[in-house]
Amino acid sequence: MRLAVRDIDILDLPPDFEPTDDYQGALVLIRVAGRPCGQAVIAFDTDGGKIPIKDRILSAASSSVFEAWLRHRLALPDPSPAPSQLPKASVVICTRDRTEDLERCLTGLLAMPDKADILVVDNAPSNEATRDLVGRFDTVRYLREPRPGLDVARNTALRNTEADVVAFIDDDAVPDPLWLRTLLRNFEDPLVLAVTGLTMAAELETDSQIAFQHFGGFCRGFRRQIYDAYNLDPFTGWHAGAGVNMALRRTIVDAVGWFDEALDAGTLSLAGGDTDMFRRVLEAGYRIIYDPEALNWHRHRRSSKELQQQMYGYEVASFAILTKALLFEGNPRAIPRMFRSYSRLLRRLFQPQRTHQFSLPYNDALTQVRGAVSGPVRYLRARVRARAGEAGHKRG
Repeated sequence: MRLAVRDIDILDLPPDFEPTDDYQGALVLIRVAGRPCGQAVIAFDTDGGKIPIKDRILSAASSSVFEAWLRHRLALPDPSPAPSQLPKASVVICTRDRTEDLERCLTGLLAMPDKADILVVDNAPSNEATRDLVGRFDTVRYLREPRPGLDVARNTALRNTEADVVAFIDDDAVPDPLWLRTLLRNFEDPLVLAVTGLTMAAELETDSQIAFQHFGGFCRGFRRQIYDAYNLDPFTGWHAGAGVNMALRRTIVDAVGWFDEALDAGTLSLAGGDTDMFRRVLEAGYRIIYDPEALNWHRHRRSSKELQQQMYGYEVASFAILTKALLFEGNPRAIPRMFRSYSRLLRRLFQPQRTHQFSLPYNDALTQVRGAVSGPVRYLRARVRARAGEAGHKRG
């Protein structure tokens, strides 16, 4: 199956929706007066004719679309924050050996109307391709970090920026033109340490990409949310957003500490650095804002093998964070949380597998259980490696 990805404003709808190539349908980002407010999946007619889209979009749209449309029609006051001055920002891309994706990301960043310091942190590269690519962009800074690990690269970025806010975007994502401006407008409240945004699929060319998007992807909804420990369990901090699209006050290090270098890509823990940071922000009494108008577009994993590894990594990371909270922070809440998570996964494992059009080409319950079981040991080993790597770096 292949789905086209379309970006449409319901105040300026095209009369027809032209199917192209062999796409079976489309995922449509729905805007109202330029603002993202919902999405819809539209199936193409089997005869390949033109598709009248207005009724299809409205029938598939969620209530957030109608709320945004009604607010526009009634000319109600804009609920979005409008600070008199935006904080100074740096944009960081932590990357490793993905120059094709990185070039698209940099091109998108440089096309934004809001100029910012852009830093590429080249994390344990296997060659000089990234350095050569960045050298073609005069206004982009390059920094090589030899120690592997996404959280290592993030900490290196925080040490090498002077801006008030550091915005992170993945190398396989491309920002919408107003992405950075929208993130920055949410930092007026001094208790807000992190702001996240909406991430949509840039392409849906494979079954694995469609399955990931169907089961949530990086979308956290289309309503702006202000999170704290009273309305979001810190252990489910991933509900507030993802590292593919996040901005942090640089003072976050003073408030809650550095990213945990035993977590995330490049370590045995595989993922979780962003979720762990969000957890600590909430536990420390600070706030996270999710603003869906801060939009970027992500190229999801294309193959079944990549997707399975990603899902396995998420479960490893989840239990790595619980292990960290219990053993190294003395947080007793991690015990019942871990027990409930294991119970949930075991129930899923012994439930009959349901087959439908978005079924994954592997046993996702078994993949998650494997990740959950290995998560604690993987974190302990990753922590030892991180300490050894840090010590070796200091000696060097």
